[in-house]
Amino acid sequence: MNIETLIKELEKLNINLNSKQINQLIKYKEMLQEYNQKFNLTALITDEDIYLKHFYDSLTLAKAFNFDQELKLLDLGTGAGFPGLVLKIAFPKLNITLLDSNNKKIEFLKTVINTLELTNINCLNKRIEDLPTSYKETYDIITSRAVATLPVLLELAIPYLRINGYFLPMKSNIKEELSLSKNALNILNSKVETLIEFNLPLENSYRTIIKIKKEAQTSSKYPRPYNQIIKKTL
Repeated sequence: MNIETLIKELEKLNINLNSKQINQLIKYKEMLQEYNQKFNLTALITDEDIYLKHFYDSLTLAKAFNFDQELKLLDLGTGAGFPGLVLKIAFPKLNITLLDSNNKKIEFLKTVINTLELTNINCLNKRIEDLPTSYKETYDIITSRAVATLPVLLELAIPYLRINGYFLPMKSNIKEELSLSKNALNILNSKVETLIEFNLPLENSYRTIIKIKKEAQTSSKYPRPYNQIIKKTL
């Protein structure tokens, strides 16, 4: 995929980028390639892979939600900025926090944000379960892409959503993980509203976006320390 094909495919998702946004994506792509020579940001580093498997893939979240509004969004385990930084470029009204435990990736993201002159986006070099309690019940949307299994992700993410907020994990095959998540969903007062299943254009790899709604407040004892979550999921 090249930039022209990306623009056309995004139009099918009702995402119409202006010249400034297109130039920001091109610059972001170039910075990924430059910095990846020094730091291991991503294994997918060709133009084709970045445009398809990072940028387009990130923006398929538009299949699940209308991001063209002022929302407070947390991207859990953002890595090199997927999907959070790509969402910010395409939907500038968003107020985004990029969260990752890898300091080199966070420093890279800060450099990109400054270079692209983005506002209302900040970076946190932390694990989500180590965030202060003041962050709980505050986000409209939490996103994650290829971070952990769904039962683990649910306990990490749901406590930080406001009531009626949405968790939108991006997955490939999800059936087994969903079946193992019923108890966690119940304990965390959340439900799966819908599954959005599709294939990426050009190479047809399978994708699933899970739209999970938080229906009531989460007990203050969640999330537990990460070693406890891994030892015994909800």
